Amino acid sequence: MADPAATTTKPPFVRLFTDGACKGNPGPGGWAYILDHPASETRREASGGDPDTTNNRMELQAVIEGLAALKRHTRVEVVTDSTYVAKGAKEWMPGWKKNGWRRREKGAWKPVKNDDLWKQLDELLARHEVEFTLVRGHTGHPENERCDELAVAAALEHA
Repeated sequence: MADPAATTTKPPFVRLFTDGACKGNPGPGGWAYILDHPASETRREASGGDPDTTNNRMELQAVIEGLAALKRHTRVEVVTDSTYVAKGAKEWMPGWKKNGWRRREKGAWKPVKNDDLWKQLDELLARHEVEFTLVRGHTGHPENERCDELAVAAALEHA
């Protein structure tokens, strides 16, 4: 007889496609995501923006908004064209946290840029099982192109 405590069901799986855009850097910006739930064959799109921001902030905001939309523990593949977000989440964030959200720059400690968003992302990553997939932007990837379209439209709305 199997031990019921040893039997666990896997959390649901989604793909989260994200993109950010900025008209000027800094300038008006937009973020967008597509949440794709393969098991139910459903998709949800969302976007928003800020009148005075940077491209990196919008790239982060897209992932934050997408993860925040998930109401329960989920396995998530984040598909992004942002090396900043993918490497930051996978490689740099553990060191930043260990060093009090600071980084070494030219031999001196400097605050991590966009630490407010990185801290939000850190909290959301702790709630889910997340892996990042980096894709090249503007190469015909359908979901990346759609997110770009939504993010650019949101940026223009905030211009």
